Amino acid sequence: MSDQLLADGEVKKSRIPLNIDTNMLKIGFLGGGKMAQALAKGLIRAGLSKGEMMLASCLPTDTGSIETFKEMKSNTVFTNVPVIDHGDVLILSVKPQVVPKVLPEFRIHDNKKLLISIAMGVSLASLEKALPKETPVIRVMPNTPALVGCGATVFARGKYASDKDAEITEKLFSAVGICEEVPETFIDPVTALAGSGPAYIYMVIEAMADGGVKMGLTRPIAYKLAAQTVLGAGTMVLETKLHPGQLKDDVSSPAGSTITGVHQLEKHGLRSAIITAVEAATLRCKEVSSQTEKN
Repeated sequence: MSDQLLADGEVKKSRIPLNIDTNMLKIGFLGGGKMAQALAKGLIRAGLSKGEMMLASCLPTDTGSIETFKEMKSNTVFTNVPVIDHGDVLILSVKPQVVPKVLPEFRIHDNKKLLISIAMGVSLASLEKALPKETPVIRVMPNTPALVGCGATVFARGKYASDKDAEITEKLFSAVGICEEVPETFIDPVTALAGSGPAYIYMVIEAMADGGVKMGLTRPIAYKLAAQTVLGAGTMVLETKLHPGQLKDDVSSPAGSTITGVHQLEKHGLRSAIITAVEAATLRCKEVSSQTEKN
């Protein structure tokens, strides 16, 4: 099945629905940190898996992660091989510098299960080189709002990943938000935009709430209104499919309070600051990727 790479870089695939019953999949997490926990909770919340069907490897000293998985009725182990043996789908969720220590364990059993990697900066080529030949690998970049079903995830498939593997990945991550297939070259800017983006928006929410408090609102109502406003604005962009600039103009009445506030944001370089943040984060991702490849 051939890919069509459109002008905007989006990968379009004419897939045949595979009717995959993801409820029956056993999921193994190689690494039980915050993102693994967010994904596990999100999949359970979406009804795609059960805690008792998940197994995660954690450090013995990471009592917080162990307790979190225990609360989900999931078991944890201190080595990776039991996870590799357990999972129908394996999610590599360790820190990039740990990846070279984990992948050789796949060769012990010549394991060729689908491996979904969320390890930052580790390329498909590096993963495939370290794994048994023809292991299906998909590189995924999710973000933490997957925990509440509002994740923004992209994935790129390796050369041995089938349509079925891509379909499984898309179904799993679509259950916790939106999920799109992209060329691997998009992963670093996506990490900077969607992966790091929640931190930028939390700062915006905090700043908006502080403004409300300064003008007399109580902090609880200010936080609630600021957060709901961000949620509503994002939903408007997604559901109306109108350009954000058009939606901004629709709110900005002549000589009104909104355009006055927008002017202040422009004077203080809001757009430039956010663009620069995404640029800097992308360059950092590329730097990490380069360091990882060398190691």
